[in-house]
Amino acid sequence: MKTLLAVLLVCAMLVPAFAADNGTEEDRVEQSGEVLKEILNIPDDIPQDLLDKAECIIVLPSVKKAAFGVGASYGRGVMICRGGVNYNGPWGPPALYALEGASIGFQIGGQATDFVLLVMNPKGARSLLSSKVKLGADASAAAGPKGRTAEGATDIVMNAEILSYSRNKGLFAGISLEGSTLRSDGSANQKLYGQELSARDIIRRGKVKTPACARELVALLDKKSPKNRSDPKSLQ
Repeated sequence: MKTLLAVLLVCAMLVPAFAADNGTEEDRVEQSGEVLKEILNIPDDIPQDLLDKAECIIVLPSVKKAAFGVGASYGRGVMICRGGVNYNGPWGPPALYALEGASIGFQIGGQATDFVLLVMNPKGARSLLSSKVKLGADASAAAGPKGRTAEGATDIVMNAEILSYSRNKGLFAGISLEGSTLRSDGSANQKLYGQELSARDIIRRGKVKTPACARELVALLDKKSPKNRSDPKSLQ
């Protein structure tokens, strides 16, 4: 019992250290853009038809895990969504988000893993914009299929609100993040935009413009997926 408590204490102490690794908020946004650019430039990773049907994308660069078996993990990144009432406009400014997990078995030791999550419908987006979300409970999540298209993964795509992918040491794969939580990083958003804002203020209410550090990220998505190709009825 004492050993377990000691491990939990060490993991808890490591979480702030993981959070600090991403540098400033501007650095975090730029790192997210670099990670997404590298991943989207490989044609057999995220299927284009899924990217074109995503309302929002979450990018979490260099998520780290403590090497103590318990698997305490912490990552910080961005969530960016298409604009417009029905998510059919150009990509807008990012909100900063954090991923927390008690047991994410995606790596060994203290290695860092990049995550990309596709938010596949407005319900999933609303959940993430409203409150802290536990994947698999508050929002359905599944490992995302790979390849040029997702034609062979209809059931996965139809049933999941969020599709998740990971990249570690160059290996890219769909991965389940059920049990992990995603939340808006309020203090980081305040530092980035210079005012207190909710994720909804940033993404849906148009209260801020895209910051300079996010212009390449937004331009990348406008180029790679300029139009939302979801069924219009699903966006109502």
